Amino acid sequence: MIQQYHQNPFIVIWEVTRACALKCLHCRAEAQHLRDSRELTLQEGKALIDQIYQMNNPLLVLTGGDPLVREDLFELIEHAVKRGVRISMTPSATPRVTKKVMEKAKVAGLSRWAFSLDGHNRDIHDHFRGTKGSFDLTMKAIRHLKELKMPLQINTVVSKFNVKHMREIAELVSELEAVLWSVFFLVPTGRGKNLQPITPDQHEEVMNWLVDLKKTASFDIKTTEAPFFRRVLIQRQGENSNYKMNSSHLDRDCLGRAQNVNDGNGFLFISHIGDVFPSGFLPINCGNIRINDLATIYREHPVFTSLRNPSLYKGKCGTCEYKFICGGSRARAFAVTGDYLESEPYCNYIPRAVQFGKVEKAD
Repeated sequence: MIQQYHQNPFIVIWEVTRACALKCLHCRAEAQHLRDSRELTLQEGKALIDQIYQMNNPLLVLTGGDPLVREDLFELIEHAVKRGVRISMTPSATPRVTKKVMEKAKVAGLSRWAFSLDGHNRDIHDHFRGTKGSFDLTMKAIRHLKELKMPLQINTVVSKFNVKHMREIAELVSELEAVLWSVFFLVPTGRGKNLQPITPDQHEEVMNWLVDLKKTASFDIKTTEAPFFRRVLIQRQGENSNYKMNSSHLDRDCLGRAQNVNDGNGFLFISHIGDVFPSGFLPINCGNIRINDLATIYREHPVFTSLRNPSLYKGKCGTCEYKFICGGSRARAFAVTGDYLESEPYCNYIPRAVQFGKVEKAD
């Protein structure tokens, strides 16, 4: 059976701070240099980790801003590890990322370190990150990581700015011996509103290319905000479109679990001040952990429950035979149309029901 996540998420993202020294062009958080005085405290953070663990121990990713801005970061990591939480982190490539800090993270029990590379050279990456020297700092940090024998994950944002260089970036990911390449398809929210997404046809081209790359790559590949990658994968595997398949047909992440995760369905985001969202790219506030129980928000809030009900999807997503394994990016639908249940605006697939409907009208 295709796994759904009605009770517990597969992955939880906690934005521990919005403070960051970089000025990334796509930044969802519109990060700032100074920390917010309303950030969750150390004790609140530990209590949040406890709540996350109790939801069947999903994967926890600490993000920002730049998590390393928090002085109590390693206390939070140590608490999570003691609880048995699987935890990783996505820090910004700044002078804060030293070998000493990495050693401290390894001792604390951090399972993985993720860095962003949005270009295969200084010019492209530094422009994207809005900070000169970011590429060199990233390369230096990755060298430290390899010396410490810590697993490396590379994150890349795909937009019109770098789509022509995806092959070069993939080659660099291989050279750096990353274990996972996370390819994020731009959602026009936050500063990302100023970037131009790739076209629907380009989305299809990149996803088909990723399917081919998966066959030979030395690293695993996962996509973010691109659930229709699963539709492309199934089509390429020669499956019919009645979606009567088990989870072995779906794309899998590095943990080997089926990845039919979407905004609010297996995915949960907590902001630096405790607000809860279906994802960081779907900015609909569904409660705050200082007031509400995290599990109750995820399991019972109307926005979350509707996101887990594909029968509510509108437009061609609502008629699509792949809606139970894909569903389109709900975040992108919201960003473009203002309605998170509307059709995925960057998918060019025409559902069978629509195709047949057109044939009938033509007759």
